[in-house]
Amino acid sequence: MHSRNWSHRNSSRTDVTTGTSTPRTAELEFKGVGVSPGIAIGAAFIVAPDDDTVVMREITVADVPRELQRFENALVVTRQQIHDLQHRMTAELGQESAQIFEAHLLMLEDRAILDEVVRVLKTKLQNIEFVVQQVAERYTQALLRLEDDYLRERAVDVRDIARRLLRNLAGHSSSALADLDQPCIVIAHDLSPSETAGLNREKVLGFATDLGSPTSHTAIMARALGIPAVVGMHDISLRVAANDAVLVDGQHGQVFIQPARERLERYERKAKDRRTIQARLTTLRDQPARTRDGYDIPLAANIEQPSDVDSVLTNGAVGIGLYRTEFLFVKSDHLPTEDEQAAAYEDVARRVAPYPAIIRTMDIGGDKFVSHLKMPQQVNPFMGWRAIRFCLAQPDIFKTQLRAILRASTLRNVKIMYPMISNVKEVIEANRLLAEAKTELAARSVAFDPDIEVGVMIEVPSAALTADLIAPHIRFFSIGTNDLVQYTLAVDRVNELVTNLYEPTHPAILKLIKNTIDVGHEHGLWTGVCGEMGGNPLLVPLLIGLGIDELSINAPGIPLVKDVIRSLRFSQAEELAQQALRSGSAEEVLANCRALVNHTAPEILELVE
Repeated sequence: MHSRNWSHRNSSRTDVTTGTSTPRTAELEFKGVGVSPGIAIGAAFIVAPDDDTVVMREITVADVPRELQRFENALVVTRQQIHDLQHRMTAELGQESAQIFEAHLLMLEDRAILDEVVRVLKTKLQNIEFVVQQVAERYTQALLRLEDDYLRERAVDVRDIARRLLRNLAGHSSSALADLDQPCIVIAHDLSPSETAGLNREKVLGFATDLGSPTSHTAIMARALGIPAVVGMHDISLRVAANDAVLVDGQHGQVFIQPARERLERYERKAKDRRTIQARLTTLRDQPARTRDGYDIPLAANIEQPSDVDSVLTNGAVGIGLYRTEFLFVKSDHLPTEDEQAAAYEDVARRVAPYPAIIRTMDIGGDKFVSHLKMPQQVNPFMGWRAIRFCLAQPDIFKTQLRAILRASTLRNVKIMYPMISNVKEVIEANRLLAEAKTELAARSVAFDPDIEVGVMIEVPSAALTADLIAPHIRFFSIGTNDLVQYTLAVDRVNELVTNLYEPTHPAILKLIKNTIDVGHEHGLWTGVCGEMGGNPLLVPLLIGLGIDELSINAPGIPLVKDVIRSLRFSQAEELAQQALRSGSAEEVLANCRALVNHTAPEILELVE
């Protein structure tokens, strides 16, 4: 596999009858599937199709160890590239957006695939590039033959990983799409999920492709990145020339080539209005998140690593409501030591002081795998040995992290939070190990905050329903809405086949949230939300009306949420929540949320819809 060829074709068309070339002047309209809303106007950048030719070479038995070593090296590099890409997506867009790359990582760890590559290499005695391509293509074709739309889409992921492996085997760098030097509209036959995730958002204004569907990972990445995109356009890559003027309407699935002046002016006005709204939001950095009738809702930020604090400070967050420490373990090739962890936690706590930094103990398992921990394969890892269950079963690893967090608490702004609590016994046992960690540090004369606050994440229905039993043992609740919705409704949140069933406004979810908040207040505890629901501008008024005390969201979304809060009256939010709790329909609740935001902050709908 060769890296992509980049070609700028002349902005003209050849008359097949005369052989003459004439500049295009008439507007052309293409209709496809809009998968990421927004307006983009710019010059076309044509991505030439991949050259999929891999030359087969015969090798000898003596060459096999060398080929295996090349394969292993390519696997290491590819894993690191996917980890880096996933980490960047998590930092910029949140954990939800980065999860699609777990499928890529699983393929790179799949023993059935890896063993087949080794077997074919040894039996056929062909070069590793050819073997990888042949094995990957067999898996791809098997997936394409399935009737299940979701599984057929995964053929794209197999090809994506195979391309990366082949590029790395050839010693080529990744796609040059990330290194464009001029703003443009990318026109391609297809874009892989990792190519889309790697797009330079300052240079790629939008894209249009021949292939693709709304449920593809490429479409999901485009939406997460906020890049206007239209897919499923059949042959647009063959009918557009480099530097043609292109207008992409991702909302309505339209692409215009050499758009007419009137159309261009109309769309430019719409785009300018959106930029004006976004510019105004940046001025809210130092303004309080306070409703028009004086109700304050602290807006904290979610982070994955110390370098994310820059975005926290830039966007005006009042501290960190969720520090996902597992990424220290995921990105390391060894188990981080107490000193290494303490240094990272201390850095974060110091930089956000005097605001709080809530450090969640590691949520390993589920969709986050750490090879050096040698965790067993599980049929259903999301409901298996993960998070607090793993930590309680590995007390030495858990206490090392607890001691590191305690060492970072000397500024008195650090709090500890346990993930995926399902019963009070887990809280009691975790607190017992925390007490042991304190005793061990005291014996070493190491300073820490002896009164450090401890909280739990409410992500499991059993925890929400028994919040009254848990409350006496902690100081705060933090509702992780992503998993709470997933576990309550039995809906895999990254399975496009059941996306329509993933409803944060479902009556069951609202009742669990309300019960947690009320129990917390009865026990003198505050309750926050640190899931995606808290970063959705349409749902923020609902959460406020339900009585939530704090929101912790991805830092770039803070200005948008703050604007919604500042445009709202608390009394309006209360009325919305009361209506929602009486409603039996998730759709009705969402419609009422949208209507309220449209009434109080209509400009926000222009950005979020």
